[in-house]
Amino acid sequence: MTTTPESANSQTGNGSGVAPSKKSEHLLSLRGIAKHFGAVQALKHVDLDIPAGKVTALIGDNGAGKSTLIKTISGIWAPTAGDVFWNGEQVKVHTPGDASALGISTVYQDLALCDNLDIVQNMYLGHEETRGITLDEIAMELNTKKVLKDLSVSTVKSVRQLVGSLSGGQRQAVAVARAVMRDTQLVIMDEPTAALGVSQTHQVLELIKNLSDRGIAVIVISHNLTDVFKVADRLAVMHLGTLVSSGDISQYDTTSAVELITTGESKGAPSSLASSH
Repeated sequence: MTTTPESANSQTGNGSGVAPSKKSEHLLSLRGIAKHFGAVQALKHVDLDIPAGKVTALIGDNGAGKSTLIKTISGIWAPTAGDVFWNGEQVKVHTPGDASALGISTVYQDLALCDNLDIVQNMYLGHEETRGITLDEIAMELNTKKVLKDLSVSTVKSVRQLVGSLSGGQRQAVAVARAVMRDTQLVIMDEPTAALGVSQTHQVLELIKNLSDRGIAVIVISHNLTDVFKVADRLAVMHLGTLVSSGDISQYDTTSAVELITTGESKGAPSSLASSH
């Protein structure tokens, strides 16, 4: 693979289609990503950079292409066109296994937790540790406690609680802890604060900040702009399948974000459309 240095504006997703440099600070780079479902074009030439250790909020109206984009990154759907770069190297992400091998974990809105199992069992479901022919319950329990402590999750009384007895914020914490337990470098979170109360939302936002503090990149999909501006370092806005704007969160305010979501453009925010194909 031959890569070329990034253009000066590529950090804001300028649609240049230029491959990122191997020395780039970007963990994940998308160039010209498109996705078609028959005659329907769900994604149109998306260029996006995800820096390591930063929180990127992905926003847009329903049907804007957010879910399609994260499912493409997660390997649920292979892109119809375009290139994916991981630490500057071109990679193929055509299955969830491909994404997991790179260090990409996705926490979907339903969390995919088993209510009838305890926290330890959920954390290790399908990846149980053994000692000889028996489960190593002590090792799994100790590691579960360590991961939760590292993420500053202090509201869980016991790692042997049934997940069905946990609050929404606690369940989100368990799902994230499970995601980061296996050398994860990028966590994608789909509407993590949806249907949560004020205190539980605060817990989840703190959890996201803790991930970033540990050097883990986070992509957060959210409709809640208050949460977005509290936690995000960067913003990426989708409109009708196109990435219309991306950049540092300081370049946006609530007004410009709403304008981009509803119309695809705003005079008060950076545009990603000038050079798009």
